[in-house]
Amino acid sequence: MSVEIELVGSFAEEEQCVRAVSALKRGGIAFRVFSPIPSEHLLHAIGKKLSPVRAFVLMGGITGVLTGIAVTVGTSWEWNLVVGGKPVVSIPPFIIIIFELMILFGGLSAALSFFLFAGLPQLDPIPGYSERFGADRFGIAVACSETDSPKIESLMREAGAEDVVHEDPSAKVLISH
Repeated sequence: MSVEIELVGSFAEEEQCVRAVSALKRGGIAFRVFSPIPSEHLLHAIGKKLSPVRAFVLMGGITGVLTGIAVTVGTSWEWNLVVGGKPVVSIPPFIIIIFELMILFGGLSAALSFFLFAGLPQLDPIPGYSERFGADRFGIAVACSETDSPKIESLMREAGAEDVVHEDPSAKVLISH
């Protein structure tokens, strides 16, 4: 029975990290990528789809518009105000309330769906993450067996990894090779 370890590769350039991701995907190896910047190239190499957050924002905005219409029209009909011959339901003053509720519901749905789909808050540390991946380095973490580690390490080094670290997930000990 082989021991499960975590290989963490560090890359200085985005292109090197993209090459490593492509090589790992061709090999059918599961991995996690850490990036200090938003990167379209990495998202494309990983094969990530567009975020569903935008659909939730649209639905929140539509809900806000419908709520604004219901509140303003419903209030006008419920309270029998003397309007002096003008229409009880008058659109121009309602536009402000409708707009504000659209923005409010859209913004709240954006924030909530962002947290939902991002898996936040992340209370436990992510295995393989290093502080340098948030500053100036790209990183790839691969959970694999001891027997597969030489093959995966060579894939990362061929792609341009500066450093490949073996991490024991149970002991949290880093072994540099």
